[in-house]
Amino acid sequence: MKNKQKIFNMKKLIITTLFILSFTLTSQVLTAQSAPIPPSEHGTTSNQSGGGAPIGSGLIILLGMAGAYGGMKGYKQFKKEKEV
Repeated sequence: MKNKQKIFNMKKLIITTLFILSFTLTSQVLTAQSAPIPPSEHGTTSNQSGGGAPIGSGLIILLGMAGAYGGMKGYKQFKKEKEV
């Protein structure tokens, strides 16, 4: 019985190690595609990166919604414990 558990643990370790190793090596080898050729109306000969999109207001909205969700979950848990 103990020997079967050791074999199971060894198989699990080998599979986990191979899984992690394959993702690590795959991420090193695979790369993203290069940027597409700009259209003729682009205005410049070189490819321009994206503009400076503001993330401040979106971040505030995201944090506000996360706080509201957390507050709602906390309130429900409080009501549940109060009823019991």
